[in-house]
Amino acid sequence: MSRSDRRARHSAPTDAQLLELFHLRACGRLLGSTVRHRGGMNSWDEPFLATRLSVMSRAELLACGATSRGLTAAVKLGHLVRARRDHYCLPDIGQDARHAVRVGGRIGCVSALKSYGVFAYDTSRTHIHLARTTSRLRAPATRLQPLTQSNRRSVVLHWLPLFEQDESDEYRVGLLDALAQSICCQHPWHALASVDNALNLGLIDESDVAAIFECIPVRHHYLKSLVDGRAEAGQETVLRMIVRERGFQYELQPIFDGIGRADILVEKCTILEADSRAHHDGWERHVVDRERDLRFAQLGYPSLRPAYQHTMHHPQLVGDAIAGLVNGRR
Repeated sequence: MSRSDRRARHSAPTDAQLLELFHLRACGRLLGSTVRHRGGMNSWDEPFLATRLSVMSRAELLACGATSRGLTAAVKLGHLVRARRDHYCLPDIGQDARHAVRVGGRIGCVSALKSYGVFAYDTSRTHIHLARTTSRLRAPATRLQPLTQSNRRSVVLHWLPLFEQDESDEYRVGLLDALAQSICCQHPWHALASVDNALNLGLIDESDVAAIFECIPVRHHYLKSLVDGRAEAGQETVLRMIVRERGFQYELQPIFDGIGRADILVEKCTILEADSRAHHDGWERHVVDRERDLRFAQLGYPSLRPAYQHTMHHPQLVGDAIAGLVNGRR
């Protein structure tokens, strides 16, 4: 996806969209008050859909036909969320985005990667990018409390300037900035898995990879030569790095007649397959995988299919298992 394509997805409303808003207002389809629109609470979706915004200011909502009384009632009834002063969103915006806006920034790093559909290893905390000039930071759980050391444990703050400011929207940083932040924040293998996955999905290209590494500290530049967009899952990248760390020779995605493509062939004698949580659930999938293992064994290749949890949380164990198979074949 080109930078212009990404920018188009969250650009400012066009003249045509603004005309549409005025038409909606004239037709009385937007909520001005809960009295005029009994049961019409879904109408609050319309200004957000028409402007392609996820967070709107009070002035923007008033321009769409809302009234002060209508906004107050919508917040009290739970049809709108006032995440922060002058920042309104729909209730289904998601906790990460809501927390980021409430604190005073945008989701970034792995939280933004998750929103783009890119592999992110640990998203248990909300990663938030803040401009260096941001003030009046609020607690992620409530806008009524200032941000303190004790109430910020559920968030990770990022302060470095964005290198593609125009790719950001009102609630998240652009994809390239999110990847750059993740390289500086995650374990190197997990960061590499995110870049690989974005490449594999076609969300970035090689020129984007070069741009990312140009804007991050030199100590991370060694990862650029390891980027490989053929990896279809984060676990596949981590498996590759486990093999590389052990010093074994490997081939990615070799083709076997009658079987198809394997994930990794180690030292021309052992097959590694990545058991992704998202794609290898269910008994039918399990049977297919076991049949592949049998077919590989027919050709004289032992195969190892470590679970996602083992690869991601216990790489030492997986590495030892790979070494045991490879050394036993020598």
